[in-house]
Amino acid sequence: MYKLVFSLALSSVLLSAPMTVLAEASPNLGNTAMETDEVFQAFGGKTGLVNIMDDFMINLVNDPRTKPYFDNEKQTYIKAMLVEQMCELLNGGCRYPGRDMKSSHTGLNINRAAFNALVEDFQLAMDKHQVPFRAQNKLLAKLAPMYRMIEEK
Repeated sequence: MYKLVFSLALSSVLLSAPMTVLAEASPNLGNTAMETDEVFQAFGGKTGLVNIMDDFMINLVNDPRTKPYFDNEKQTYIKAMLVEQMCELLNGGCRYPGRDMKSSHTGLNINRAAFNALVEDFQLAMDKHQVPFRAQNKLLAKLAPMYRMIEEK
């Protein structure tokens, strides 16, 4: 529970920070190439990301707060795009080929509650695969600012 509260608090802080501060505060997931590789490996590499995303999608469909966004025929595609996106964010040598976050989420009416539920569901999947807390927070710090791009006002 502590970890979840800490990560949600981290997300709230990041969401309220100016984008320029975020860009300066977390330009990479690691400070060195070695640390970056360690974070990617903490997720189990690309194979680990595939396994995490499989469980993440199950969590999203089983969660009534996120089910309306993910219980559809696009699950396989969404999982594949999430793997590529996370792999790129983790500097794992992947290139995310998907659309930008704004156009991908236009018209879905995503609010902060749905976004926070998604973060919780993602943390559950990462926990199941024993991704260390520090590595989780490094990735969550990169993901939190995306809320601004997907929120429908």
